Amino acid sequence: MAEQPSAPDGPLIPMPALTPAALRAAVAQIAPAQLPSFVEHLDRAVEQAAAQSTITPLRAFLQWWGEFVAIQRYPARAARLRELEILAEEATDRETLRSALSEIRQITELAHHEISA
Repeated sequence: MAEQPSAPDGPLIPMPALTPAALRAAVAQIAPAQLPSFVEHLDRAVEQAAAQSTITPLRAFLQWWGEFVAIQRYPARAARLRELEILAEEATDRETLRSALSEIRQITELAHHEISA
């Protein structure tokens, strides 16, 4: 695990290792309502990996939930993402949609960078 909270708008938890156990613990702590989805996704990834004789589904699972945790561990970031998703869904003009999608992309790219570092 990396950084410790240092400011009021800092992370709720340090970034966990990209392992099922560490991510499960993080999800249980910062987004417990998502734990059933986590378990279901993990089960599907294990079944797919076995059926396909490849670890690709497991890597995709770890990537997806790592990015989820990277976003959700910052309450302001998670709240902004939810706002942007609603804005994009309700957009009635191209510029509003483009702007919302651009900021969503920035948030997800930041999360991707955090788990890749």
